[in-house]
Amino acid sequence: MSAAPAAFAALFQPYTLRSVTIPNRIWMAPMCQYSAEAFGPNAGVAGEWHFAHYAARATGGTGLVIQEATAVSPEGRISPYDLGIWNDTQVEALRRITAFVKSQGAVPGIQIGHAGRKASTDQPWNGGAPVGPEAHGWQPSAPSAVAFDEGHPVPHELTVEEIHEITGKFAAAAGRALAAGYEVLEIHGAHGYLIGEFLSPHSNRRTDAYGGSFENRTRLALEVVDAVRAVWPEELPLFFRISATDWLEEDG
Repeated sequence: MSAAPAAFAALFQPYTLRSVTIPNRIWMAPMCQYSAEAFGPNAGVAGEWHFAHYAARATGGTGLVIQEATAVSPEGRISPYDLGIWNDTQVEALRRITAFVKSQGAVPGIQIGHAGRKASTDQPWNGGAPVGPEAHGWQPSAPSAVAFDEGHPVPHELTVEEIHEITGKFAAAAGRALAAGYEVLEIHGAHGYLIGEFLSPHSNRRTDAYGGSFENRTRLALEVVDAVRAVWPEELPLFFRISATDWLEEDG
């Protein structure tokens, strides 16, 4: 095999974050597959599709394989067909994936998140429209009762107690991710999902400690990071994904 051009030499060099050494700089970003069972005892459980998908990335030489947005609770799924990490059945299925990824010399990572007002939608290849209980959907929750877009339901405005419960679910998900064998954890705070909704004044109209000022709008994000880091070992990398813009005409 010929040597890599000098401009790309670093691409194939190891990179160490805290105690984790990633064999190269080729990292797979989390991308939803929308291929889990939507309901029943195996809801949100990784199946053969997920194993084959992530196994192929690791076998192909990807250094860090970050699993798709994995919901911290059933109502936190983007789609009823998303992966979840809210129970131990899901953890057992994920262990199979992490074990194989490691066997190929790659590092397994996972992104955990809550979809907020963008939850309960159909699979993208079916249009991605909101779905109701007849299609295993539910009423989404958000910082404020402001719909994501035309045709989307008005979400339930979370109470302070419910916000604290969600923070606890992120921490519990981090503990399960550790038990499942992941070595890198990413908190999803981007793309207009729940944490991103709290950050944005367009979707966060609250007047309490979680809305209004920049400090208040960032409160949930910081509380989630603190709660997760209290569970996720200091020697393991913790990422936080954030959007630089809401992609609205009035954005500055």
